[in-house]
Amino acid sequence: MSEENNLKLEEESLAPVAPAPVSASAETKAVPAEEADDDRDDGPGFSLDTAADEELPEEIKQKLEKNKQARAKKKLVKKRKKRAARTVKIGRAYINATYNNTMVTLADANGDVISWASAGMAGFKGAKKATPYAAQIITKIAVQKAKEEYGLQEVSVFVSGVGTGREAAIRALNANGLEVSSIKDTTPVPHNGCRPKKPRRV
Repeated sequence: MSEENNLKLEEESLAPVAPAPVSASAETKAVPAEEADDDRDDGPGFSLDTAADEELPEEIKQKLEKNKQARAKKKLVKKRKKRAARTVKIGRAYINATYNNTMVTLADANGDVISWASAGMAGFKGAKKATPYAAQIITKIAVQKAKEEYGLQEVSVFVSGVGTGREAAIRALNANGLEVSSIKDTTPVPHNGCRPKKPRRV
């Protein structure tokens, strides 16, 4: 008896279930899935299709590509502006002679730099940068450039610092064909301002 009951239960479970009858009012209420999605307000410009959003218009893509190429070109090649050739007959020479280095800067009457040189630029290293010989060489480099490009003839000299190259630099200015009109020492001097370092014990 138990086997027969089991068979009957299996047949009932396998039998197709008839769909429930739908009323007329329910049919009118039923809306297609596409229309239902359209009615729903998901905010401004919202789209479930992410692939469509990622695709940019062709014009914008081209513009972005152009900008990228322009930026890359700017990085590779820096354009130099063409400067009109001007002559500076009278200028200034600033000599900065420290214990470790000597720097010579030649400028026009307004203070705009026209040429400069330092001992490090000339290839001197270490203690040799502060020597009178280094000062002589860098003065020659700066003067040659100023004479060739601007036609410099006369300078007023401003010396700063207590390095050994200060006198050699002034003499070199005169030796390289520049007329020295005046020499002024602009080395900063303390009026008992800061407390000096204690004497070094050796």
